[in-house]
Amino acid sequence: MIYDCEDGMTGFLRNVWHMVAWCDEIGQDLMSRRVCGQSLLIFRRVDGSAVVMDDRCPHRFAPLSLGNRDGDRVACGYHGLVFDAEGHCVGNPFSPKIPSGAAVRTYPVIEQDSIVWVWMGSAADADQSLIADLPFLRDLPEERLLRGYTRMRANYEYGTDNLMDLSHIEFVHKGSFAGAGVIFAGSHEVIEEGATLHSNWWMPDVAAPGHTTGIYPPNMRTDHWLDMRWNAPATMQLTVGATPLGGPRADGVVVEQAHVLTAETQDTTHYFWATSATFPLADDEATAGFKALFAKAFDEEDKPMIEAAYANLEGADFWDARPVFLGIDAGGTRARRILQKMRRLELQSTPAMSHDAGFGECPPGVGVSPHC
Repeated sequence: MIYDCEDGMTGFLRNVWHMVAWCDEIGQDLMSRRVCGQSLLIFRRVDGSAVVMDDRCPHRFAPLSLGNRDGDRVACGYHGLVFDAEGHCVGNPFSPKIPSGAAVRTYPVIEQDSIVWVWMGSAADADQSLIADLPFLRDLPEERLLRGYTRMRANYEYGTDNLMDLSHIEFVHKGSFAGAGVIFAGSHEVIEEGATLHSNWWMPDVAAPGHTTGIYPPNMRTDHWLDMRWNAPATMQLTVGATPLGGPRADGVVVEQAHVLTAETQDTTHYFWATSATFPLADDEATAGFKALFAKAFDEEDKPMIEAAYANLEGADFWDARPVFLGIDAGGTRARRILQKMRRLELQSTPAMSHDAGFGECPPGVGVSPHC
């Protein structure tokens, strides 16, 4: 079963798009990455299109990523069964006959906004319009973008809690993005628009924030905002802005960030992030400092705190632990409730669904597959 309990409180969503990689991570080499508890084989066909399939040979379950590829075909490194990019077994070194059930599930893939998205549920339900839009990743030139990845030893919803409640910057990010008290001078609101959540901070009449360094004088008074947008399961876009006091937002200095969290397992998360820059990212001292600042914020400040908090529950359910609420954490709380509802609805609509559901028809000549 997909879910760990029958009420949908925990488990993985399948009928959503999950980020599996940045586009430039994937090439001709065989790559393995676990998503929603499943090991996936990822590579590009000769024509450049991306392939995602189960990283598991149906014979003795060896990872296909440990095998070899010839064109668009992958040979298992254990006993040599050969599979094409559609998951059909097309070669058996021991016989001209293809064994019954020798097929590997493949998944719908979309490349959008420099991201490779995979649909883990029924292929018939894959809808590209459900991918959360991150336009700055395609609209800005490469020299204005910085992308990264880190792996967290915590459930992805704990990362969402952290991002949807940016009040933590006053305490966690003292060595990087600390707000110097601006959060306490601001107001917070959570807005729900259909399937989208917004968790926004508005901080008027504060000193010019750090992202305006070199553009605004440090003693200049500004209106400052932090707008976070969330879409399930965990795609977030943060807009960091500041404008001269009383001025329109359109005239301000704005930095856009993407934070996309993908469940590796129930206890680990792929954390993909990207940010725009207010200056071209050349190989100079300023750029090195910019990169070091983000590495410090994510790897040395956010991640250790999230991992420690998750470990401190010692396996207990988030809700069972009876968390105290402060109001400013309403964004993460609503996101958790939305995900809980989505899991329950998905469970009700596909009560017998396993991770092999949605494989579709067996390939001609392959025989009856356990996937079908």
